[in-house]
Parts: sequence; structure tokens; C-alpha cells
Amino acid sequence: MNHAATVAIPTADRAQQAIGQIAVDLPGSTAVFRRLKLDFCCGGQVPLQQACASKGLPLDAVLAELAELERPSELPATESPEALVDHILARYHAVHREQLPELIRMARRVEAVHRENPDVPAGLAEHLETMEAELLDHMDKEEQILFPLFKSGGGAQALGPIHVMRDEHTGHGAQLERLMALTDDANPPRGACNTWRALYAGIAQLSDDLINHIHLENNVLFPQFEVQVQTGCGSACGCA
Repeated sequence: MNHAATVAIPTADRAQQAIGQIAVDLPGSTAVFRRLKLDFCCGGQVPLQQACASKGLPLDAVLAELAELERPSELPATESPEALVDHILARYHAVHREQLPELIRMARRVEAVHRENPDVPAGLAEHLETMEAELLDHMDKEEQILFPLFKSGGGAQALGPIHVMRDEHTGHGAQLERLMALTDDANPPRGACNTWRALYAGIAQLSDDLINHIHLENNVLFPQFEVQVQTGCGSACGCA
């Protein structure tokens, strides 16, 4: 499941790119196009600049909105708990909350329009809804319980919640495996429409983001507190 990262495209090139191709290349752009009533599926061969002109939309504003979707994954300069938590909240929690509703909408559309196609991912929307519910619950627990403990130097108090989060991460991994099985590892079938291709591109990004999110918590953030407790060294001992 090693999908290519989103590559930033120069503004001038993006303006001349067909909106259907942007929808496939830039996960999240379909929500922008849908809100602006730009047809990226059947009318997706039109360059963005032309499509905006035909609708009287300001090209620069649309390009700026699309540029915000090109999200880097670089870690903060310091791996302190406070910096890591802020990075996770902005780069992963906020992004998952944006990703899933649009993926669910597109999955419903693909399943309905292409229901006679033998390659249709039957049950995909329902599975994404299950993933969304579990992720929202998981992230709420981190934001309300675990992350405040980290920021206050919770020490031993954090071990129980960390154990729960690790168990839930394992469940998220199983959900990702099911997601990849439903979508042939996010590879659209030959002849798939732009909506289908954009759906799978978004699923590939969701998969990469969730894997990186879990890795960052399991292997970088959580061990900082587990090691403190194992060594008997908490934030109040004065050696930090």
C-alpha cells in the first residue's frame, strides 16, 4: 500500500490542467468542485481556467483553495509531546474529518451509478461509514482525555488510555485491510469514470494518512510516556 504522495503542481500548470485530472490527482478537490458546481466527471476534460471562466469564478481563489489540499507530512522541528500533539491534530485529525464525508458521498454515487458493473465496490460506502464512526470516536477520546494528559505531563495516568488507543489502532489497521480488499488496493478498473478514479485516489490518501498517523502515535509519541513510567522518571522529578 505504498501510494505516491501528492505532488505540488505550479499554479500556472494547475490552471491549464483538466479538472477531471485534478480530481484524480488531488484528493479532496472533488468537494471543492462539487461546491462550486464544476463538473469534474462527465465534463472533466475542460481545463480549470476555462471551467472557472465559464462559471464566472475567480481562478486565483480556486487555485488557492486547491493549493491548501497539498498537505505536507513533515514532522515538527521538535518531537516534544506538545509539538507532536499539535501536528497530529492539524495534519491528521482535521484531515480525516474532511476526507471521510466526501469519500462516503462518492462511494454512494459510484455504487449507485455503476451497480451493474462487476467491479463495483459493493458495500464500500457502508464500510467507510463504519470507519468514520470509529475514527471520530477514537479521535474524540484522544482530544478529550489522552492529549491533555500528554500536555500536562500525565506520566503514569496516561498508560491506561495509551493501551486503549493502541488496541483501537489495531482495529483501524484491520479496517484498512478490508478497505483495500474492497477497492483492489485502491486501483480503479479499466474505463472507470473520473468520480470512481477520484474516489480511489482519496482512499489511497486516507490509507497513507491513517498509516502515518498511527505510526506517529504508536512509535514516536506514546513511547515517550511509556519509557518515563518504566524508568520511574516522570515530569515532576526534575531531570527532564
